[in-house]
Amino acid sequence: MTPTIVLADYDRPAHAQAIEALTDAYARDPMGGGQPLSATIRQRLIPSLKAHPQTRVLLAFAGEKPVGIATCVLGYSTFKAATVWNIHDLAVLPEARGQGVGEALIRAAEAEARKLGCGKMTLEVRSDNPAQRLYRRMGFGPDLPEGVEMYFWQKSL
Repeated sequence: MTPTIVLADYDRPAHAQAIEALTDAYARDPMGGGQPLSATIRQRLIPSLKAHPQTRVLLAFAGEKPVGIATCVLGYSTFKAATVWNIHDLAVLPEARGQGVGEALIRAAEAEARKLGCGKMTLEVRSDNPAQRLYRRMGFGPDLPEGVEMYFWQKSL
């Protein structure tokens, strides 16, 4: 399958519905936590994306069907003195996995990062996520000295 990748337009109902459905599918997946999005989050998702101009969403379609999503956020690296493009969420529906959708989304995210003049791209990945093979093949990996681990910690507010 060669998916069509588009930069989401939050005002297009089909794109807004795809973002909500794909984000919910990712949340329900074990890699996304295994719990559906709450009704409150579903209701706030599109308005909050519109209010956050540093976030862009790429959608993958197989024909008219949305099959993948990459939610990316611009950050900043003091060590690069440049913006950073973080792939915050990358998800492909189970029935579309292994068909090049994830790779197409990463390539589109990289093209967008280059267009924006970013100094690097980042993503976080669980240690048990089989997609690590794809991420390594696409050039991602730890940027640390041998034997040093990095942790992604969070505090809910």
